[in-house]
Order: sequence, then C-alpha cells, then structure tokens
Amino acid sequence: MKNNQIDIHEAETLLNNSLGYATIDYDRKRRTGVGEVIYGQSKTVEQLQGIISNMLEHHKKSILATRISLEKYKLLKDEFPDFSYDELSQVFYYQDEEIEYNKGKIVVVCAGTSDLSVANEAAITARFLGNEVIQINDVGVAGLHRLLNRINDIQQANVIIVIAGMEGALASVIGGLVDKPVIAVPTSIGYGANFQGLSALLSMLNSCASGVSVVNIDNGFGAGYMAHSINCLGGKN
Repeated sequence: MKNNQIDIHEAETLLNNSLGYATIDYDRKRRTGVGEVIYGQSKTVEQLQGIISNMLEHHKKSILATRISLEKYKLLKDEFPDFSYDELSQVFYYQDEEIEYNKGKIVVVCAGTSDLSVANEAAITARFLGNEVIQINDVGVAGLHRLLNRINDIQQANVIIVIAGMEGALASVIGGLVDKPVIAVPTSIGYGANFQGLSALLSMLNSCASGVSVVNIDNGFGAGYMAHSINCLGGKN
C-alpha cells in the first residue's frame, strides 16, 4: 500500500536486491541502526565479489565482512583496493564516510595472546560501528597483577568485552571489579578438556558475577555488535 514515506525509486532499490545466491537487506540500517554485515566463511570468492560489488553499486560507504580467510583476501584485494584487512581476525572492511561516535568507551580485555584473533574481531567491529575502543591484551588470571595494573582503564568503560579461553575465569574476575556490563566471549583456545571452548563457555554461563552475559564461542563480532548496541544508549558525542 502506498503511503508516500519513500519514493518509487527507493522502494524499487529495496525490493530489487537479489543476486540469486544472496538477497541483500538494504533496509536493515534504517530498522536496526547497523547495515548488512557479510559473513565470509563458506562463501566463495565469486559470491563475495558479487555481494560487495552490489553494495558499492548501491552507494554503501561502510562495508564490514568477517571471517575472510587470507587466501580469499589475496583474491579480493585487487578488485577492492580501498578495503582494509586484519589478517589475525580475518576482518575485511571499507569505510568512506564520517562516523558519529558514541559518547562512552568500549574496553576489550583479552586474556592471552592466543585469544587475539577473537579480541581483534570484537575491537574492529565495535570501532567500525562508531565507538572509541581500548584494547587491553594478555592480562589473564594466571598473572593477576597484569590485570590489576590496568584496572583503572577498564573501569572507564561503558561496556567491557572479556575474551578468554582455557577455563574462562577472567570474565568472573572482571565482573566482580566493575559496575558496568560485561560481555564474555569464550574462545576455543585450550588443551584437550577445553573441548574447543565448551569449558570456557560453561564457566562463563555459570559466572558468580552478576553483571556478566555471554556470547557464543569465538564470536568476537557478536560481542562487538552487542557492546555497540549498549553503548548507543548513552547517545552520540
């Protein structure tokens, strides 16, 4: 039914967005505040090329693609030279517009160097979406003094993302030291009984610290997105 909220050209753009193997949701940013994000794992290079090209043709100036392997990046970089790539987190992204940042800070706390790929994914996502991000690395509970040395920085955050593998204890420790929401991310890092992150996931779900919520194993993107959603509540700078 016509209600004159958008013109015919805009309506046609929103409806005519199918590539056969993908249907791009160009109305998502209006509904949710964040545009379509590309999940690159299991997509072919040709599919990724088609999706990104279509988004650029629709004048999208912010494009975020996660789980883009180094092999895929090497085949994409010549066609999309203005994109940036973080090899550790496998994030491929493009930003050609001024971002209005949220007022508060997001702090990403990483337990160990082995967890950095997930921490980078969370930090890049949160920064891409319009947040000031501080990343604090290698402060796991095996050396608690390292964490306490950075506690003042952590307490400045509006939202804290905690990345940890092994037994996942860091989220509970931080949850007991701060008055801000903590988003815990279990990683698949650990020895055999870690069960590819299941032990950390269960530890975080059973945290005795009340302010801790949990996303899925290795889901740095989900944590970054959720932290952005919370930080949006404080308004823009």
